[in-house]
Amino acid sequence: MKSPVVKRSIVVAGHKTSVSLEEAFWNGMKEISGLRNITLSELVGEIDSNRQQGNLSSAIRLFVLDYFRTRAQAAAAPVAEAKPPVADKVS
Repeated sequence: MKSPVVKRSIVVAGHKTSVSLEEAFWNGMKEISGLRNITLSELVGEIDSNRQQGNLSSAIRLFVLDYFRTRAQAAAAPVAEAKPPVADKVS
């Protein structure tokens, strides 16, 4: 399944820039920013300020991947079964 790249303008740290991402990544960014109650520009600004290398589009893709991977792992983690406490033996 091929997803076309969509180019959008966004303000990051007071500067307008264009970012090219597949629609699935834009949708993921919108979902994450909504859950965090911040704007898309604020979220992209956070990602931009924390990236170590590479271009902004790559940093955003990695952020979205990591975010949803972490959520999936948390959802798949088995819930620890409640075990009754071990009673101390009194001799």
